[in-house]
Amino acid sequence: MNKELNIKKIISTIAKLNIRIDERFTKLGLSNVCSKLHQAAQKAELSIDELVKSNHWVRGGVISIVILFLMALVYTFRVIEWEFSRPTLSEIIQISEALINDVLLVSAALFFLITFEQRIKRRKVLRELHLLRSIAHVIDMHQLTKDPSMVIAGINPTENSPVRKMTATELMRYLDYCSEMFSLIGKIAALFSERLPETEIVSAANDIENLCTGLSQKVWQKMVFLGK
Repeated sequence: MNKELNIKKIISTIAKLNIRIDERFTKLGLSNVCSKLHQAAQKAELSIDELVKSNHWVRGGVISIVILFLMALVYTFRVIEWEFSRPTLSEIIQISEALINDVLLVSAALFFLITFEQRIKRRKVLRELHLLRSIAHVIDMHQLTKDPSMVIAGINPTENSPVRKMTATELMRYLDYCSEMFSLIGKIAALFSERLPETEIVSAANDIENLCTGLSQKVWQKMVFLGK
């Protein structure tokens, strides 16, 4: 039994959902949003595949820089003319401070180079998560005017009221599609946090999952009210 999320199955589910929306609501914008979600999921698949692979160009460049740095350091020590004499306490303190500063700077430089590839991946994942968050808000905007009380109570619209032509059954299906998309967005975000379990990535993915859960609850409240 598969214990991990599968991005290919998620993409397949989104594609089928897009077809279902097209069959029922051919002229509504929700189908376009689902299509955008499908594209985002396909892009996420490529990004997830890259997360588990090593970027040989970046690693090669980092290794080359480190080697050049060490060679320059060795060369510097070889060309310096060393003169040894008994140092005073003041000179020992100055030399110690200089050595500590140099060690800290070299360590920071090496840390920057070694983590360069990871930071590139992190930046890319955060962009993907930002896109998913934007799509979730767009879906919420589409369901915002889908008020079940207007359908059940038959309230007369005002001059500036949004156009509402859906039946109760159609509105129920529309809201259900929105809820499904929220759930799928949360699953894609969870995949990113599984593949790159860093604090910043996990936090961003959890924020998206919480956002989608909250938006889905709003939709389900409408569906419950509509089903009464």
